[in-house]
Amino acid sequence: MLLSSSLARTVTRSAARLTAAPRSIGAVRFLNLHEYQSAQIMKECGVNVPFGIAAHTVADAVKAAQEIGDDEVVIKSQILAGGRGLGTFTNGMQGGVHIIKTSEVEEYASKMLGGTLVTKQSGPEGKPVNTVLLAKKMQLNKEFYFAIMMDRASQGPLIIACSEGGTSIEDLAESSPEKIIQVPVDPITGLTDADVEKVVKGLTVSGDPKAAGDQIRALYNLFMEKDCTMVEVNPLAEDADGNLLAADAKIGFDDNAAFRQKDVFEQRDSTQEDPREVAASEWDLNYIGLDGSIGCMVNGAGLAMATMDIISLHGGSPANFLDVGGSATTPQIKAAFEIVTADPKVKAVLVNIFGGIMKCDIIAEGIIEASRELDLKIPVIVRLEGTNVELGKKLLNESGLKLISASDLDDAAKKAVAAIA
Repeated sequence: MLLSSSLARTVTRSAARLTAAPRSIGAVRFLNLHEYQSAQIMKECGVNVPFGIAAHTVADAVKAAQEIGDDEVVIKSQILAGGRGLGTFTNGMQGGVHIIKTSEVEEYASKMLGGTLVTKQSGPEGKPVNTVLLAKKMQLNKEFYFAIMMDRASQGPLIIACSEGGTSIEDLAESSPEKIIQVPVDPITGLTDADVEKVVKGLTVSGDPKAAGDQIRALYNLFMEKDCTMVEVNPLAEDADGNLLAADAKIGFDDNAAFRQKDVFEQRDSTQEDPREVAASEWDLNYIGLDGSIGCMVNGAGLAMATMDIISLHGGSPANFLDVGGSATTPQIKAAFEIVTADPKVKAVLVNIFGGIMKCDIIAEGIIEASRELDLKIPVIVRLEGTNVELGKKLLNESGLKLISASDLDDAAKKAVAAIA
């Protein structure tokens, strides 16, 4: 079955969401875990995974290698970004994944732990390596690709499988789409025997098809029971005995399920995230740092995107995406200002509020309090419309602060760009 161009884009976006540095708007909705954490969850759900031990210190790494007991082991940097094998440490060490002699573990762990690994997906600043995974070197006969994600078209889980794996699924979707199969699963009926058989045949496994089917079911049950947004196994490998095992895995979890997946969300590694985004999440704000110079504070994701677009249209560049939501309080607005202005690249702030549920006077109070406490030295452009707009404007006008008012979004964007020209 051919992989449609829309599905290819879905694969690309979903893979990037799980592996890239948190720079996309979609990233704010998902929790990602390290490989060793994902492997442990898979193991608990009945999925075959290679034997491995996570180590946070050099001494732990040496001990783990001794416990594995082989002449050679695999040592893998644990960061929330793809492309680890071809990455480069800022200390000059090449590669974040190595097959080494057990006697070399101390040397390699010393260079990797505490270092910063830069990959194609980490961004130029790289990611800190606080953990390494020592894994048993496996003899893999075949490598496949396997993933489950939510699909809008079928309005349910979609299994994507390929008889080739261990490489970029995006490249395979372009070069060999005929090798990729897609199996939509009815969320009410669940995974059927026919669905499983189709996947197993598509993978072209050489071992016991029933055992392979059991692994597919285990992966699907993991996806459903853990409220995953995506389970990606690349490669899903076949060992010398024909057994399937998840040789590498990435799992994403829906933030909306945090209340019932507490054991999973407790494993969040905030050191892998933008500190501003971590701070924003503590205030229940949706924030994504960008590379521009005009800070944005907006209510509503759609309006926030429109604000960023119109800033760009007038020759400016947004420094962030920030949605304060519809029920923000004065302390949240103050916190939003602190997060936006903490970015040294920000030379002006544009506040664009359309008050529906969010009241303009609450926004005004937050702006006033933040401006006074933070002693802002940069221009603040404010556009208010909607509920309690007159009261909000009155509070701002009587505050004595040097704020730049705008009549509409277009006017606000022009003034923001002009303010830093």
